[in-house]
Amino acid sequence: MQLLEQAQDGVRLSVVTPEAEVRAVADTAEVLILEFDAFRDGRGFSLAALLRGQGYKGRLIAAGKVLPDQARHLRRSGFDAVELAPGADAAAWRRMDQIFSAAYQSALGDDPLIWRRRRAAPPEGVAVLAARLNAELADADPEVILATVLDPALGRKAAAVSSFGAEAAVLLHQISRVRRDLPVVFLETGQHFFQTLAYRRELTDRLGLTDVRDVAPDPTDLSRIDSRGDLWRSRPDDCCAVRKVQPQQRALAGFDTRITGRKRFQNDQRAALPLFEVDGDVLVVNPLARWSPDQIETWLTEHQLPRHPLVEQGFPSIGCWPCTRAVEAGEGARDGRWAGQEKTECGIHGRILSPVC
Repeated sequence: MQLLEQAQDGVRLSVVTPEAEVRAVADTAEVLILEFDAFRDGRGFSLAALLRGQGYKGRLIAAGKVLPDQARHLRRSGFDAVELAPGADAAAWRRMDQIFSAAYQSALGDDPLIWRRRRAAPPEGVAVLAARLNAELADADPEVILATVLDPALGRKAAAVSSFGAEAAVLLHQISRVRRDLPVVFLETGQHFFQTLAYRRELTDRLGLTDVRDVAPDPTDLSRIDSRGDLWRSRPDDCCAVRKVQPQQRALAGFDTRITGRKRFQNDQRAALPLFEVDGDVLVVNPLARWSPDQIETWLTEHQLPRHPLVEQGFPSIGCWPCTRAVEAGEGARDGRWAGQEKTECGIHGRILSPVC
């Protein structure tokens, strides 16, 4: 849909003009400018749809009190262009006009209907889906990957998992630009740094995320397995299982797609991390897998995102306080996690750990 600073030619009518009068004008006018008097007034949409349904081939321009959120609805009702109000954000109009790639109900235009796409496409196994998406989106930007996965036409039920750690702001910011109400699971292990808990609140508010879910360990399991809170000393795998793996499994029950912030540069185990992988019957999406540390830093800087307060103290990767230390010169980003142990992962992204009771 075209964006105009000022519609120069055409007959200008208020959307409260009676339908019969609008039709009479449309018989001879090649350009109609329909002026919306209120953001909530739907009569302009109805008039446009009626005119198009009755065969009007002229140019329809929306003007007055219209919002970028209405861009796609205007186009699907039959409008060709919008006359922008002074100071309007043209980029926002373009973004909102193209943000969805499918529709639920038929209208003017060629937007594919979701129910037709689902009926036409046979069920696709998760392994086949992962392979297809890896091929199709091999060079795609993270936001394109997110938009594809979150497109209702794909038929997936997705949630993201975030530690609200050193680099978490990048993925969460991109999620907020695609879908702010996406469920985001935060594992409240009971052993986080206080700075992490404060950062979780700050970042959630800053990005406008509306469905961040704090997920805690089962208190019965904790009292039976880690009653003194020091299981991390003797059995770190079991500590991660009871405080992270099992709570995440409960929180993600019912979701068939999991979005993570993992990246290939973080350690050797992640060096070949694909954009899409399969964990049982769950599609795992790693939108930032290909990104470098420089790309992460550039995004944080350009978008002026708040930093985790421990980063400047030498913590490039941040987990629970008993098992995280600052890294030393020459060490990798995750070398401060479980330092001195063979353990490199908590288990939520790979090997499933079960506590020894």
